[in-house]
Amino acid sequence: MAERETVVASAPVAIGVEAEADTDEAPIRDWPRHWPLLLLGAAVVPGVVLYLVGRGTDNPAIDAWRTVCLSITVQALPFLLLGTALSGAINAFVPARVFNSVLPKKPALAVPVAGAAGVVLPGCECASVPVANSLIRRGVNPAAAFAFLLSAPAVNPIVLTATAVAFPDSPAMVLARLLASLVAAAAMGWLWLWLGREEWLKPNPVRHTGHRPGHSRWTEFRLGFQHDFLHAGGFLVVGAMAAATFNVAVPRSLLDTVADSPWLSVLFLAALAILLSVCSEADAFVAASLTGFSPLARLTFMVVGPMVDLKLIALQTGTFGRAFALRFSAATAVVAVLSSVLIGAVLL
Repeated sequence: MAERETVVASAPVAIGVEAEADTDEAPIRDWPRHWPLLLLGAAVVPGVVLYLVGRGTDNPAIDAWRTVCLSITVQALPFLLLGTALSGAINAFVPARVFNSVLPKKPALAVPVAGAAGVVLPGCECASVPVANSLIRRGVNPAAAFAFLLSAPAVNPIVLTATAVAFPDSPAMVLARLLASLVAAAAMGWLWLWLGREEWLKPNPVRHTGHRPGHSRWTEFRLGFQHDFLHAGGFLVVGAMAAATFNVAVPRSLLDTVADSPWLSVLFLAALAILLSVCSEADAFVAASLTGFSPLARLTFMVVGPMVDLKLIALQTGTFGRAFALRFSAATAVVAVLSSVLIGAVLL
């Protein structure tokens, strides 16, 4: 014991490094050994359960619910798998200097460039918040980091491809989603430059993103992919169940009343996107299943969802603080709805 105290007293720097290493390695030891089985279970078990629900019954409503829920889950799962894999690869293999080298020095110009970077650097909502936190801690202007936070889950190639698959007869929907999301992300970045205050922003210095020296990049990729897939997969299943219940249980007369009002239908699906918290790689299939609503309302669902939902608000609160999360989420919801309406009115 005395020897240990002597070491601590004579080498505080070494102990600090040791403590940091222990902190870094703790998450690795917390993950179960048989993680591939967990991934397989997350992909297979929900489908089996949903298939068994209602089996042997002749109730048309239950059959319709099961069909809608399974179709959304099966269609969206490959895109979710690919999207979370790419997000984990970027986190583990793309150096931080890449972001600093491509962004202009002027914040007003860096905002749209960071937003456009989301097209080529995909990331799911679960990863976008810690990535933005990491960018800010590495010297990137917060306005540019927030533009990337909003655009990466909304306009990356996986999401746009999923949208094209979900709306095969409406290529204008893909273009409208791309433009509306980019406009909303850039507008929020500029809004932060204009009205944002530093005291609202309290980045969490503990949560780590990117490659850590001395750690295997493949291990970091595996852990990031595993976390994002299991986390987002749960929201996908819940969202598919909610969408199926919505299609089956809500009276058609009520849907017609809401859908017949252009503004009411837009606001209703915007609120539904926030509540369902469906991942961006899968929300197009949920939107496509809401056939009673106008294309403009469904576009709003797909633009608002990746930028504002319950899980994102929770992540932003834990990462940047409550003051930031409440203001940023409320402003983002308003800007996303306005952007969807403006772009959708022209293209759809």
